[in-house]
Amino acid sequence: MSQPPAKAREVFIQGVTLAGRTFRPSDWAERLAGAMSCFRPGGARGGIGAYIGYSPLCVPRVINGIKCVIVNEELKKLEPMAWDFVMNFARDNELQVAEACLLPEPSAAMAKKTPD
Repeated sequence: MSQPPAKAREVFIQGVTLAGRTFRPSDWAERLAGAMSCFRPGGARGGIGAYIGYSPLCVPRVINGIKCVIVNEELKKLEPMAWDFVMNFARDNELQVAEACLLPEPSAAMAKKTPD
């Protein structure tokens, strides 16, 4: 018996408008993810051990040559206003949005295996 598909755990905001144009400025994904950097599991880190980095809940990526921001739905639970901010950004700028789940890359050992 097959199981129903798992609910999407991530939203991909793509740097392409609904009209098919590339979204500008070219660093929009880094800017958006940077604005969300303090929203992370366990809260923002401060002090001498703090470092600058993206939240694991909102990261910029290039997928098939298209800039994207991958937003984990955990952000909605952690901080609903931050979730609304990124989703409203996508809507207001008419960006393409897809629900999916990013799969981990296969390890090098698995990639070298070939069926006999």
